[in-house]
Amino acid sequence: MNLRTVVITVVVVAAAAASFGIYRQRISKAPEAKYRTEIVDKGTVSETVTATGTISAVTTVQVGSQVSGIIQSLHADYNSPVKKGQLLATLDPTPFQLQVQQRLADLQQAQVQMRNAEVQFNRSARLLAEGLVPEADYDTAKANFDGMKAQVDQAEAALKQSQTNLGYANIYSPIDGVVVARQYDIGQTVAASFQAPTLFTIAEDLTKMQVQADVDQSDISRVASGQTARFTVDAYPEQTFVGTISQIRLNATQNQNVITYPVIIDVANPDGRLKPKMTADVTVEVAKVADVLRVPNAALRFKPIEVGRAGENDQTARTALEGTAARGAASARSQ
Repeated sequence: MNLRTVVITVVVVAAAAASFGIYRQRISKAPEAKYRTEIVDKGTVSETVTATGTISAVTTVQVGSQVSGIIQSLHADYNSPVKKGQLLATLDPTPFQLQVQQRLADLQQAQVQMRNAEVQFNRSARLLAEGLVPEADYDTAKANFDGMKAQVDQAEAALKQSQTNLGYANIYSPIDGVVVARQYDIGQTVAASFQAPTLFTIAEDLTKMQVQADVDQSDISRVASGQTARFTVDAYPEQTFVGTISQIRLNATQNQNVITYPVIIDVANPDGRLKPKMTADVTVEVAKVADVLRVPNAALRFKPIEVGRAGENDQTARTALEGTAARGAASARSQ
């Protein structure tokens, strides 16, 4: 055997060894089927409906202005406790006071004209009784007197309207509660031409809150008033709050072909942890069965290995190994 044959034989054996090593390495990396076991026990199984909702006060009142004007002073701010009838804000009363004075002058003028018309009417009545004036003059005097009385009534109504507007310059709280929002500052102009603008938002009692949860139409048939609802908020993820469903409203909403119904959940808030506008993740227990065998869902999951791909890899390695050995043997025979 010459040196060339020896070298070729060594190369063939090295290639075969390398191919076999690659094959063994791929086999060792092949995934294995994994199983997870769980204990089967007896207990209670419940069915739940989940939804997302928003927390708000039970009673929230928006306080607006009936008249337009410039805010002269504010007597309440964010988080201020207020009482019913308490002064919250004052508009600049100057234009309303001037309007009252003008209407008062109009009323005095109308009263003077009415008294003059009354004198003319009484004179015409006496002269008509003595036959000194025609009846047409009496009728004219009576019509003038009646018209002046109507103008006086109209002036009195305008004066009352102006006085009412002057009273609207002072804005009072309609309920006892806490100011949760304020939309205007001192010096801003309040325009009430088409609708009453909102100046303050007052929550009546923050110790009693409610959650408006949007329940999908597929689950609404299983939800009923009086059921217990549990929910969590992001501010206290470790605490579960408990409430009671008090109302299922019929004003459904549609968002991207998803129909949901508002479900109202009453919840106590004695410590003030729940704040308006918080998002709540709600769970409602709609059915419960006690003393049954329970198998955890984790024990029912199985993820098989990719047998086809692993087999393809093994076949590729075997083909490479056999091809290398065949080429080595052919080379040796040619020598």
